[in-house]
Amino acid sequence: MTDALDDNFHVFDTTLRDGAQREGINLTVADKLTIARHLDAFGVGFIEGGWPGANPRDTEFFARARAEIDFQHAQLVAFGATRRAGTRAQDDPQVRALLDSGAPVITLVAKSHDRHVELALRTTLEENLEMVRDTVSYLRSQGRRVFVDCEHFFDGYRGNPDYAKQVVGAAHEAGADVVVLCDTNGGMLPAQVQAVVATVLADTGARLGIHAQDDTGCAVANTLAAVDAGATHVQCTANGYGERVGNANLFPVVAALELKYAKTVLPAGVLAEMTRVSHAIAEVVNLTPSTHQPYVGVSAFAHKAGLHASAIKVDPDLYQHIDPERVGNTMRMLVSDMAGRASIELKGKELGIDISDDRALVARVVERVKERELEGYTYEAADASFELLLRAEAEGRARRYFRVESWRGIVETRPDGTHANEATVKLWAKGERIVATAEGNGPVNALDRALRVGLERIYPQLAGLELVDYKVRILEGRHGTESTTRVLVSTSDGRGEWATVGVGDNVIAASWEALEDAYTYGLLRAGVEPQE
Repeated sequence: MTDALDDNFHVFDTTLRDGAQREGINLTVADKLTIARHLDAFGVGFIEGGWPGANPRDTEFFARARAEIDFQHAQLVAFGATRRAGTRAQDDPQVRALLDSGAPVITLVAKSHDRHVELALRTTLEENLEMVRDTVSYLRSQGRRVFVDCEHFFDGYRGNPDYAKQVVGAAHEAGADVVVLCDTNGGMLPAQVQAVVATVLADTGARLGIHAQDDTGCAVANTLAAVDAGATHVQCTANGYGERVGNANLFPVVAALELKYAKTVLPAGVLAEMTRVSHAIAEVVNLTPSTHQPYVGVSAFAHKAGLHASAIKVDPDLYQHIDPERVGNTMRMLVSDMAGRASIELKGKELGIDISDDRALVARVVERVKERELEGYTYEAADASFELLLRAEAEGRARRYFRVESWRGIVETRPDGTHANEATVKLWAKGERIVATAEGNGPVNALDRALRVGLERIYPQLAGLELVDYKVRILEGRHGTESTTRVLVSTSDGRGEWATVGVGDNVIAASWEALEDAYTYGLLRAGVEPQE
């Protein structure tokens, strides 16, 4: 480790251990190594890598992490349990595996709830205290730094506060650097956490940490309440991943500590990387980043209401608690039927189109958006379609790179139960009439391929475009069983993505409109001049 923050406050990440217990997450060793690198670059002080000896994957991770990662900020932490009842720590193979991991820091989980000691461990309360003392002191004698997680601490404290504090005292007196109070069931509320932490701190003199689960939706608040009471060690996971509904989310916790508490808990400059790191880890675990996550979600600084936009036009701080750039995020204006003049002006500026001096144009765009949204369009999720609409109003005509004469899709059911999908498009581009036919694995895919076949010769820039997402929503019909279909298409050119929207009385028509906008916008991004 080449750089370390003051040891007076710890940011401890357990994404690779506790976070990996989230339903739907299954990390390979390579995944864990990648996440560890992201967390180290972000500047957390401790990275809990897993439970060596409990499974081959975690054992391999520690071996490879030592060989392959040159940690710049973090120390690697191995997780394990106190020794078994009736043995000595030096004779327990699970304790030996912790030492064999090579991790300089070890976190031990210890029972602090008397009923868990008697029912789960099936031992006496005094033997449990001796298990804590023996394991901590042995690991300390082997040159390891030791943290102790008091499992089910708050529930145990509620039933038997004296015994819960005895466990804290035993760990502290045996040499544990930090004793972590765990809300393992996630049932605590901030005022309760603050009161308990303050009492335990006063009664034991131990350095305390907090580990909060999010079952009441209070994990971040509980973590900060513990800090208010004197805890100087916070355990979190990236994006709040974890068992059941998750753990305290690393990113809101450190952002609050840095920006609201004015604590320096990360190296200089890395807070601005927070949004990128959050999304990068989400990609590794193969989960879509939460759009509404505080600080780092794409909607965290998105504004939709016209009243908000009017105020933001004067001063963004009137409706934003921080400058989004401080955490690597950006302000976004959402265009919808709730939009007013200010929303349209700000969105235009965001897109690089200044229309603030043309009040008549702004008024036309506002009315056009409201008319279209009444028909079923949505522009807050389709910036590219909105930009095409805005440019059409500003320039007095729509951007056209091709003119469609007709299109059709055919779905053929064969005797063996399979289906064949074929599409034909007839269009004009640069004065040339083009007829193109293609097959696909569905009618929309066939239309997409036919459009590409027809246009790529004339516009080779389209070869680099890729459809990356496709969403269909059936909107409520106005007459009996009639309905309106909305399609959102996301397209990428390898440098960025954009979304377009189509609405029609069936999914094929709506898809075609979204595809037209997608390719039109792609050519606009590529700097291609539209045809006359």
